[in-house]
Amino acid sequence: MVQRRVNAKLLGVGLDGDGQIRITRGDNFDLIGGTQGTHQSMQEKCLKFNEKLSQRGKELGELERAEFLELAASCKMNVVELPGRQ
Repeated sequence: MVQRRVNAKLLGVGLDGDGQIRITRGDNFDLIGGTQGTHQSMQEKCLKFNEKLSQRGKELGELERAEFLELAASCKMNVVELPGRQ
């Protein structure tokens, strides 16, 4: 049986701003916006998420929905789910 691999990426958007444009791209994530503090917080959460993902020996696209939500919560991420995506 061939397992289908899903191309997945976390997207972080900082809605507070101070006139600076901040963009960070990393393994499994893209971050944009926010003040320096907000952007740094998003970076730290994404790096922590990647560490926990690596400890499980999985890729982001391999996670089941419940496992993703559990990992995100353990990293104190705010998750926004798109309508119709269960």
